[in-house]
Amino acid sequence: MLQSYLNGLLVAAGLIMAIGTQNAFVLAQSLRREHHLPVAALCVVCDALLVTAGVFGLATVLAHSPLLLSIARWGGAAFLLWYASKALRRALSRQSLQEGQNTGVRSLKAVLLSALAVTLLNPHVYLDTVLLIGSLGAQQAAPSAYVAGAASASLLWFFTLALGAAWLAPWLARPATWRLIDLLVAIMMFAVAGQLIAG
Repeated sequence: MLQSYLNGLLVAAGLIMAIGTQNAFVLAQSLRREHHLPVAALCVVCDALLVTAGVFGLATVLAHSPLLLSIARWGGAAFLLWYASKALRRALSRQSLQEGQNTGVRSLKAVLLSALAVTLLNPHVYLDTVLLIGSLGAQQAAPSAYVAGAASASLLWFFTLALGAAWLAPWLARPATWRLIDLLVAIMMFAVAGQLIAG
């Protein structure tokens, strides 16, 4: 049981910590201190549910359904292009930090819906979290312990990222720093969208 837990923890940690759209979103929200803890909690819950679904059967369904993967691919590419365009526009603005402050804090609902879109419209979440982590978990001696390990990795990572970035925010609250962060987010999201479109 402990071995299955550790396997889940290590496999999930290795995949979750790779810089991706979900991590970029949590980082940006944390630097803005805009509902960053609920966003981190939502990411943890989504990961836990997706890993559970993968371990207990969804990985097999997705592996045999090109239509579902295709829908996720094109929907995800469209969302990522839109989100990257917004980040690029902020990066090119001379007052990107002030512009973000002038728009005011978005509602919790709006931020959580954006977080859900970043998480669930990204086909990589299905390939990594459901197919890869899920199919490995299905082969464990204690699949439930494996799921708990993967969920623990997600919990540790997203809350460390959210709290760490929010703590650093006062030192990073300079327009040039914000433009650089927005530019990096835009480049990464355009790159992921390009990969999806290229197939």
